[in-house]
Amino acid sequence: MKILLYFEGQKMLSRSGLARAYYNQEHLLKLAGFDVTHDTKAKDYDILYVHTYGVHAMNMIRKAKKAGKKVIIFARSFEEDFRGSFIGSNLISSNYKKYLIRFYNSADALFTPTPYTKSLIEGYGITPPTFVVSSGVNLPQYLPNALKENAFREIFGIQPGQQVVISVGHYYERKGIHDFIEVAKKFPNVRFMWLGEAPAIMVSPRLKKEMSKKIENVEFTGFIKGDLLEGALSSADVFFFPSQRESEGIVVLEALASKQKVLVRDIPAYSPWLEDEVHCQKGRTEREFVEKLAFLLENPCKEMRENAYKLAQTRSLPNISQQVKDLFVSFM
Repeated sequence: MKILLYFEGQKMLSRSGLARAYYNQEHLLKLAGFDVTHDTKAKDYDILYVHTYGVHAMNMIRKAKKAGKKVIIFARSFEEDFRGSFIGSNLISSNYKKYLIRFYNSADALFTPTPYTKSLIEGYGITPPTFVVSSGVNLPQYLPNALKENAFREIFGIQPGQQVVISVGHYYERKGIHDFIEVAKKFPNVRFMWLGEAPAIMVSPRLKKEMSKKIENVEFTGFIKGDLLEGALSSADVFFFPSQRESEGIVVLEALASKQKVLVRDIPAYSPWLEDEVHCQKGRTEREFVEKLAFLLENPCKEMRENAYKLAQTRSLPNISQQVKDLFVSFM
C-alpha cells in the first residue's frame, strides 16, 4: 500500500510541534511497512494522508477524491486551541471553525490524538468516522543521554547543583507564559528557562511587555532543537508546561519519554490518559502550581517518573504504527 503524506507549509511550520508530530507519523508509516511518498503529482498512491489544513491541502483532497482515492486527515487543530495563539486569532477563530468543519468533513476518516479532541469533533457535528491515534513519540531519541545533557548545561552555563525548570513552546498567550513567570517569582533561587520562539509580529503587545520585564531567574532562550532540546528535557529538574489548551501536547510526551518530572495544567486534553500524581502533577491555579512545583523540586519522585516513561512507551512509534497499519488496511 502506498501513502501520499501531505504537509502544507512545511518550511514555515518546521519549528512547531505540528511538524514533529508529522515526522513521527512518517516514521511510523515506514515502520508499518507502507510505501510513503511526498510527491503531490503522484498518481499511484492508495491513500492521501493530510496533516495540515490550508487551502492547498483542500485542493489536494479535491484532486484525490476526483481520482477515487481514500482521504484520511489527522485532525489536531481546533478553534479552541487556535484562540489565544497570535495577534488577531480570536477575531477570526469562528471563521476558522467553519472552515475546519468543511475541511474535516471532506475526509473518508479522521485520526485525532486524544479522547478530548474526538469529543470536539463530535461536538462540531463532523460526520466521518473518527479514531483516536496518538501523535506518538520516538522513545530512543528522548532517553536521558549524558552527552546531550552536558552540552545543554555547558551552552547555557548551568552550574553544578543549580536547579532548573524548563518549558517548551511558542510565545503564545495560551501556552501559559504568564503563569510560568509568576510562579518563577516564588522560586528566586531556581532558574526558569522557556525554550521557544515566535515571530515578533505574532506576539501580543501584552505578552511582549510581560516578557520584556527583567526577572533575574527567568530567561527566554529562543528556539532550540535536536540534541540540545533532548538534553534540556532530561537534565532539567522539572518540566513545567502551564498551557491552557492543547490537542495532545507532543512536548509533554517527549518529557515523559525523558523520564522527567512533569507539571502541567489540568486541562481536558490530558484526560483520562495522563493521571495526576501517577504520571505527573497537575495544577489549575498559580497557588497549586507553586505547591506542586515545590514538591517536585524537593523529591526524586522515582515511581512517578517510571510511570511516566511506561506511559510514553504505550505511545511509542512501534506501538502506534501497528494501530495505524490496522486502520489503513481496514479502509482499503
